[in-house]
Amino acid sequence: MAAMFPRSPLLLQGKPEMPPRFAVFGGDWQIPLRLPSLQESEPGAPIHTGDPQGSKKMSFRESNLIVGKQGRGNNWAYGYHGVRSEGEQSLFHRTMESLRREVERRDYYGGTVLFHSLSGGTGAGFTSRLCEAIRDEYPPGHILAVSVAPHQAGESPLQHYNALLCLSWLQRYADGILLFHNDELLKRAASLQEKVAAEGEQQVSLSAMNAYVASCLAGLLYPLRIFTAQSGISLGTEPWELLRATCPVPALKFLHTAQASTRGTVFWDSLASSVTQSTPRESPSGHPHCSSGLLAVARGPQEDCFLVSCMPVLKKLKRAYRCVAWNPFPTTYWTDPVSVVARGHDSHALTVCTNHSSSADLLRRVEQRARLMYESKAFLHWYLRHGCEEGDFEQGFETLRSVVEGYGHLGD
Repeated sequence: MAAMFPRSPLLLQGKPEMPPRFAVFGGDWQIPLRLPSLQESEPGAPIHTGDPQGSKKMSFRESNLIVGKQGRGNNWAYGYHGVRSEGEQSLFHRTMESLRREVERRDYYGGTVLFHSLSGGTGAGFTSRLCEAIRDEYPPGHILAVSVAPHQAGESPLQHYNALLCLSWLQRYADGILLFHNDELLKRAASLQEKVAAEGEQQVSLSAMNAYVASCLAGLLYPLRIFTAQSGISLGTEPWELLRATCPVPALKFLHTAQASTRGTVFWDSLASSVTQSTPRESPSGHPHCSSGLLAVARGPQEDCFLVSCMPVLKKLKRAYRCVAWNPFPTTYWTDPVSVVARGHDSHALTVCTNHSSSADLLRRVEQRARLMYESKAFLHWYLRHGCEEGDFEQGFETLRSVVEGYGHLGD
């Protein structure tokens, strides 16, 4: 199972007026974000819409909570093409109709954020269809996908097919893919757990992995003062400005995220060092990784301290991520006096999002493993039965190969 968002108030504290952007969720998710549109096809996946502090105010319009009666069998084709029954077949149409109503309520539609996993039928297949439909229906709007990749060791025998086809669709229709790897999340949560006072528990919990994902998203997407009008209403442009800062080449849109936080007196240079510790330096073949664009978001009451020391911090990040020479402005930074990562008035967080060639390692691995299965015709009939064609797989292989080659020449 792909990592889920926790029941967490991370994005609920100090909430300004929320911006006109939309989120659609596929797969097994628990949602901390207060965004106005939600889709879920599996009734077993819990959806939390109330305030964790006990408030009765709902985070979503009830008409936007769209739930199906069955899952998608861990099958991309089943998720994309749907099921035969009339009630389940309308799940896609109800989701698009809900999104249409929300768009028409707004003076300005900036785009959609998709939250999903890559391993299952709902997260991979249904999300692919939604992404394609949203692009066709609202071409000027942005699409940012927040995707969770499964463990390398395997969560489902079909995960490589599902990931191959979904990543291919996202490459075609999304503007950016914020990629989280369950294996990396596990390592990061383990390292953070080591810094916390030992309470006798040695295993890393799923909640710890969830909390790190939600914390990174809070650091990047929570409304910033610089994008807030004098009336106190957020313009809601954080996701789209993130895309502009990190995706200078439209064909290369896979984003890597890392975060470090502290309490009390902050040394931003030290936080930058903590962020870069988990950065992959080179590919398995020894080819050094590089980045085409980098965004650093510093949150906390000592933001003025960051502004004083931003040049050394950005220089360290630029060196660690090996920013390309052809981009004249490879680094961007935002600051905000409110830290939403942890409770308390003395918490500070540095979140870094970068368009990094290490994403090609995952794409290459998915393509190779899916190719081995495809050449052996393993499980292929399960996809053909539900409307998938062999051409979809061939196109997926070609798409991922092209992206891998593009990242391989990124630093040229």
